[in-house]
Amino acid sequence: MPFLKKLIQSVRPSRLPEAAPADAYDKWALSYDNQPDNLMLALDEQLCGQLLCNVPVSGKVVADVGCGTGRHWQKLYDQGPARLVGYDVSPGMLRRLRAKYPRAETYLLNGEHLSHLETGGCDLVFSTLTIAHIPDIRAALSEWTRVLKPGGDMIFSDYHPAALARGGQRTFREGERVIAVRNHIYPVPKIRKICRRLGLTEQSIIEKKIDDTMRQYYEKQGALRLFDRFAGVPIIYGLHLKKSNEAE
Repeated sequence: MPFLKKLIQSVRPSRLPEAAPADAYDKWALSYDNQPDNLMLALDEQLCGQLLCNVPVSGKVVADVGCGTGRHWQKLYDQGPARLVGYDVSPGMLRRLRAKYPRAETYLLNGEHLSHLETGGCDLVFSTLTIAHIPDIRAALSEWTRVLKPGGDMIFSDYHPAALARGGQRTFREGERVIAVRNHIYPVPKIRKICRRLGLTEQSIIEKKIDDTMRQYYEKQGALRLFDRFAGVPIIYGLHLKKSNEAE
């Protein structure tokens, strides 16, 4: 139906070409920790604080998938994990993490496999702002479940697929260029369904919509038109799940 196709294209917001996550985050690595007005990072900090508050970390084995520069590592280290392991697709992000935490245990992620973690060897799988970058979410969640102990916890957050579906993109500046990072749209109900089939029981879900409390971030970026376009749209979500004690 050519007319319908043209109509959809006419109302769909223009999008920047999206770069592969490994390449994009290598470029972003040097400035990633210096973003005081980044709304997504601010919201993720709040959301992950809520999800982590009732999950034991002391003496536990924790895997951070998509660890980046280790934004959450200080609060994890402060709780005294027995082992904290980081995985990321970007060598540049891992270099920044190790510059901050020289003894950090990190591995470059190639595909879904979490190397150096045995089956059932992890108490907490933790991942923030990563899900939509993963090409095969079912395979990734299956691998995360594999390394998780029975009774273990899984916590992840990400850019909400509702915002991505409306044309939202993860972008950053490199000099005069604006670079967008490749995302895949995985509806939250689909993710929840995959998790149930993997034997994960949902403990809590948080979804945050763009509202007036976030307006200041758009003002500082000179992007009030974007604020008006996305007001009321879910912008970030987080899930806390637990693996069944009967799981093998």
